[in-house]
Amino acid sequence: MPRYSATVMSHFTAPRNIGQLERPDRVGLAGRPGQGRFVVMQLMMDEERVTAARFQSHGCGATIAAGSMLTELVQGRTIDECRHLSADHLLLALGGLPADKAHCAGFALAALRNALEGDPN
Repeated sequence: MPRYSATVMSHFTAPRNIGQLERPDRVGLAGRPGQGRFVVMQLMMDEERVTAARFQSHGCGATIAAGSMLTELVQGRTIDECRHLSADHLLLALGGLPADKAHCAGFALAALRNALEGDPN
């Protein structure tokens, strides 16, 4: 059995929604750029709904895949729906992660939660 699912490998080798939004409404960060792994999550909002999401990341393949999948999961959802996403939701969408990499889902979610908790830009 392979260590990573086909979904994880797809999101790692060809990340979706990577980069920056021109004028994001909300920005969240987990980790510290320039000091190890990090995930930056940028969101465009229409009222209470996410209309676009982009991420930037530095870290292992599982962290990159988690950030990529998370951008797909949040687009079209309300802030409340996004707040209710859990690491289990993200792990399920990814087709699982090895036990020693499961924390990467929570790390990506921390960037999303930071964006949702902060004041809109």
